[in-house]
Amino acid sequence: MLKIDIALKSIVDLTPDILKENGIKGLLLDLDNTLTTHDNPRPADGVPEWISSMKENGIKMMIVSNNHFERVKPFAEKLGLEFVCEGKKPLPDGFNRAQKLMALPSENLAVVGDQIYTDVLGAALKPRVKCVYVFPIEFEKKGFLAFKRKIEGPFLPKKLYDGKSSANLTYKSRIRRKIT
Repeated sequence: MLKIDIALKSIVDLTPDILKENGIKGLLLDLDNTLTTHDNPRPADGVPEWISSMKENGIKMMIVSNNHFERVKPFAEKLGLEFVCEGKKPLPDGFNRAQKLMALPSENLAVVGDQIYTDVLGAALKPRVKCVYVFPIEFEKKGFLAFKRKIEGPFLPKKLYDGKSSANLTYKSRIRRKIT
């Protein structure tokens, strides 16, 4: 059920060429720990330039977040992106709303995010949508998200995208391992 098509260390490693190779014309972007750290009002290093590059290459993008309007709106405005807040990921509702606004068929969309049980599972619940997994900008050290990171461990990708094969979800190890 879970399938990662592309695994990368960071969202800024996702290039227009990778998207073109995979028939992706639109990105449904997670916010926290994908574009920035949790509750941070500023994009992570390189993200504004990455957004500009995607726009220059005709890639449509929308933030789809489980966060509330007050968190998502100011962040999305800084990047010049539209957004869907309270997306109810992994359920398809937020992805469906974004897809309708983007006017792209499912086979040309990819969910991009750092969490197995929201982003990856959400992509799996939306037929024909591809999944781009990016490792989190930082790992949570306590609370519910730290617990979720531990139980995601068995489902993390074995290797990063190399243009030849999809990520392998059978790797079992500690989250903080070195990836190749």
